[in-house]
Amino acid sequence: MNAPVSTSDLAMLSMTEAADAFAAGEVTATALTQACLARIDAFDAGVNSVIRLDRDAALETAGAADAARAAGKPLGALAGVPMMHKDMYYRAGKVSTCGSKIRRDFVAPKTATVLQRLDAAGAIDMGALNMAEFAQNPTGHNAHFGDCHNPWDLAYCTGGSSSGSGAGVAARFFYAALGSDTGGSIRLPATICGVTGLKATQTRVPRTGVMPLSFSADNVGPLVRTARDAARFLALTAGHCPGDATSAREPVPDYEAALSGDIRGLRVAVCETYFLEGADAPVAAAFETALLALAARGAVITRVKAASMRAINAYTALVSRVEGAAIHANWMREQPQDYAIHLSSRLYGGYAIPAHLYVEALSRRGPLLRQFVAETLTGFDVVATPTLKTRVPTLAETDIDADPENWGRFMAVSANTRPFNFLGLPTISLPCGFDERGLPIGLQLAARPFAEATVLRAADAFQQETDWHRRAPAL
Repeated sequence: MNAPVSTSDLAMLSMTEAADAFAAGEVTATALTQACLARIDAFDAGVNSVIRLDRDAALETAGAADAARAAGKPLGALAGVPMMHKDMYYRAGKVSTCGSKIRRDFVAPKTATVLQRLDAAGAIDMGALNMAEFAQNPTGHNAHFGDCHNPWDLAYCTGGSSSGSGAGVAARFFYAALGSDTGGSIRLPATICGVTGLKATQTRVPRTGVMPLSFSADNVGPLVRTARDAARFLALTAGHCPGDATSAREPVPDYEAALSGDIRGLRVAVCETYFLEGADAPVAAAFETALLALAARGAVITRVKAASMRAINAYTALVSRVEGAAIHANWMREQPQDYAIHLSSRLYGGYAIPAHLYVEALSRRGPLLRQFVAETLTGFDVVATPTLKTRVPTLAETDIDADPENWGRFMAVSANTRPFNFLGLPTISLPCGFDERGLPIGLQLAARPFAEATVLRAADAFQQETDWHRRAPAL
């Protein structure tokens, strides 16, 4: 960025643009924060993305960042950038509701590792965001704090469970937000709200200080405007944490440095089995156009089939059901009435799954990962699918508490995202078009374990070729 930024345009910047503008002295952290707060004040009453707004603390942190820059002190790579996060990331001394009645007054005893790393990078934390109760639905409904609404059209769902994160980033209320992804809960609100969402390789980002849903499938990651934003965010938050024994010790590269826009020769596998079956016509058309954009950048597109998808999909649901039921066992015994109806019924179902089936699912994870890689990634760099097979549904169409007949539509939302959680593969969703109603459509790219750099390079090249990620809802 070479010219001073207009105050009226500040909220429209991407995360990296805002950070770089602050570092260059083109804008103050206070101005960035005020621009975000002004949009929240003007529009969040309809969107309902915010659970807790720490207005004074955010402005105080912004003022401190401005003073540090004026004094010539070292600045972090996200210095001066306002963010908000899904209300399941603990910050010591703050209430963390997890979108639930049960934890409405829970005060966190510690700060999540990922928040500590964002603090160290200079990010400004403005508060906590609405979410599906205990992160356990793919649509974003919440019986306790009210449903979050899609900023493109308030009658439609946001995707879940990181509903406030997706809606708020799309509405330009802040520049980045943490979500979590156990079956698609970053990628679904990303595609449905028209933003970019990254689920890294399982264990890549530590989960210390984060309310769990599934021991073996939870992932920490960002919802942002661009692949470049995701690259910087991941580089600053990934890496082993002693408090999370499951966190990977793999070196963390400079993802952003590899974003050249050059994907000549990149081999893209289009997995037609399962992922494209039954796709709505506007989704299929936007997906094919997205493939043309990748090809225009030099990617080589090949159609493949995967015979392993039926087993992968079945085991994915089984594992999350059992592990979720185990995590909630005490509360389900003591206060089951405090759960939304759909969630308590889901948890009860987890208790009915025999232990041998759960163990079978875990034992099949490695072999199925090897089979999927052999079928779709041998000789290829990334796998491309639509993120969501169907057009974005309305809140009413996916409200299973109001009408259990909506269950099929409710579960169909996460059909294309769930398998990548069971497999643990790095996966990104990015905007690739709109349907005839003006609702977003998403492209999903996945790669081998710890190949985030490849996924991000492909996604960034796509966004250099297209402008879908630049489009914002009118509100």
